[in-house]
Amino acid sequence: MSDEVIAFADRLAAEVKRKQSQLVVGLDPRPDLLPVELRGDIARFCCGIVDAVTPHAVAVKPQLAFFEALGSRGMAAFEEVCEYSRRAGLLVIADGKRGDIGATARAYAEAYLEGEPPIADALTVNPYLGRESIEPYLAAARRYGAAIFCLVKTSNAGGDVQDVTLSDGRPLWHQVAELVADWGADLISESGLSAVGAVVGATHPRAVAEARKLMPNTILLLPGVGAQGADPADLARAFRAGPASALVNASRSVIFAYRESGDDYRAAAGAEAARLRSELWAVSGW
Repeated sequence: MSDEVIAFADRLAAEVKRKQSQLVVGLDPRPDLLPVELRGDIARFCCGIVDAVTPHAVAVKPQLAFFEALGSRGMAAFEEVCEYSRRAGLLVIADGKRGDIGATARAYAEAYLEGEPPIADALTVNPYLGRESIEPYLAAARRYGAAIFCLVKTSNAGGDVQDVTLSDGRPLWHQVAELVADWGADLISESGLSAVGAVVGATHPRAVAEARKLMPNTILLLPGVGAQGADPADLARAFRAGPASALVNASRSVIFAYRESGDDYRAAAGAEAARLRSELWAVSGW
């Protein structure tokens, strides 16, 4: 990595320390849930959420599916929201769960993690196609200071693939976790954390603790708090590798908080983000 490039993990560690926050706000702009006055303007909605949560969150995680569903208009909104978020000082984790091999993976890396400036600081990827599918992203991390978050143990209930028992008695996701740690071993920066992160569902507290042991230098991205019912109090062990070693994502419970409170959508999102930030910082023990 060149001297001019600051690794994602180091940028993240600085923001976590400055804001005393490990909160990531997921941007899942479902048009049917937006305030009536926005009339389906997802870019305006998301930028309003960014304004509200910037004091409390270190990153946003726009979910590409909700933008892609609107075609070219949605993708233009995605780029606008990413640029707006980065100007606000937030890190951007593009949630695309990309997974392919060879030239296609190279194109995904170029699309999201490269450029001056890149669209996003990090990208979620599916590692179940093996190292060949990950190598282009590792190259982007080395050259541009980008990061990836590999799906390891996801927050949904289905375990028919990830929990398959291997011949040695371990679940398949344990093997994937060890690969993630290996892939990121030479991308550990000054913070002591790697550019290769892992997605582990906060809905599986035992798996979170196991993941931390298997991946000691890996940033864990923990979705599932809020609408999916995960309890922040169960996540303390995720932070044992340092205050920036885990990020907790909350999406619907923050961005649509106004539907419960009746407040302005920005005020409601800001209040819920502030509450979560405080709770997570206390749980982390730092």
